Parts: sequence; C-alpha cells; structure tokens
Amino acid sequence: MFIPEHYQNHNTKEIHSFLKENSFGILINTFNGKPWGTHIPLELSKNGHNKDVLVGHIAKANLQSKNLTNGDEVLCIFNGPHSYISSSWYKAEEVPTWNYIAVHVHGTVKIQTSEELLQSLHELVDKYEQQSEHPISLNDMSKKTMRQVSGIIGFEIEITDIQAVNKLSQGREHDHPKIISELEKQGASEKAIAQEMKKRLPEQTSDQANI
Repeated sequence: MFIPEHYQNHNTKEIHSFLKENSFGILINTFNGKPWGTHIPLELSKNGHNKDVLVGHIAKANLQSKNLTNGDEVLCIFNGPHSYISSSWYKAEEVPTWNYIAVHVHGTVKIQTSEELLQSLHELVDKYEQQSEHPISLNDMSKKTMRQVSGIIGFEIEITDIQAVNKLSQGREHDHPKIISELEKQGASEKAIAQEMKKRLPEQTSDQANI
C-alpha cells in the first residue's frame, strides 16, 4: 500500500500489539484471475521455527480455498480506528482529510494438518471465551458438532512483509489540540483516533488537549 514516509510505522512491538487487538482481518488471494477476500480472524503466532505467522481457517465451500495451497502468496488487511477530519478544525484554510490506522501483511501459506487445525481452533475459542460469563470449550462439544471441522481448511501464513500506517495528522501538530477536542465529542472510532493522537503528543500539548 502507498504510505508517505511520515505516516509509516516501523515499530514492530506496536504493530504486533495492533494485530493482536485487531485480529479480525481480510484474507486476499486470487481465484480464476480475480482477487477474492474473506473476513476472518487471523491470529498472530509463532511457528515451529519461531517465525511470525498468522493462523486462520476458511470453509472448504469458499471458492477462495481452491487457490489456497502451500506456498501461495496472500495479503491480509487489518483495520483499526478511523475518522473524518474536518479542516474547520484547522487554524488555516486547507482541505479535509481522513485519519486512520491500518496494517497490511504479506506472506506465504502453509496448510495445516488436521491435528494442527484442531489445536488452533482450541486456542482461538479459548482466547475469545475469556470474555464470556459462561465460557464454552471445544472439549465439551459433541462428536456430531465437531464433525463440522471437516468442512474447513486451516492454514498458517508465514509473514514476509508488513506495511503499517498511522495517519494521525502528522505535520499539523499545531492543530492537534483542536482536532482532538472535536474528535472526543463524537463516536467510538473518532474517540479512538483522538486517543491515539494524544499518545503521541508532547507533554505540554497533551495537557492543553485535556483542558
């Protein structure tokens, strides 16, 4: 993806944290010469060689699975918060824009064995059931229910390249207090962008944004 230099994020620790917190991504490959995308959880993990991988699964009935083979090159897209930025919040006339955080991950596919798939499904369910009042476990599922696993394909994507963008009104630091103030009056995504901008403010400017 095109990222101007001043919006690029090269902080590996921050990018990995983002991927773990925004793991519902889009898997993209091609089928019959056309790009296909599927919205699925893609969990950041390590493979047996201690290399960073994304772990996921899709339905065998999904046409995208027909071209999902060992060595296949894929793209995974992860979106964070985003917000329209009105230029009425600027001190000087300028066009409006959009602030956002996103990560693109390129990698190569390795199809999981049935044992590896089952293990990754256990880890996926256990991770997200932690938030449930009455968490369930795949260990408690009947054999009839678990037969549905035969209808999916599990895979790992060994990461070969990561492109990360934090577009947060860089270059307009003098307008940040006003932008943050206006964003905090709006919805959850706008408030999240405001919070990300505040993390990057110098201490004195940050105090002004909280006034």
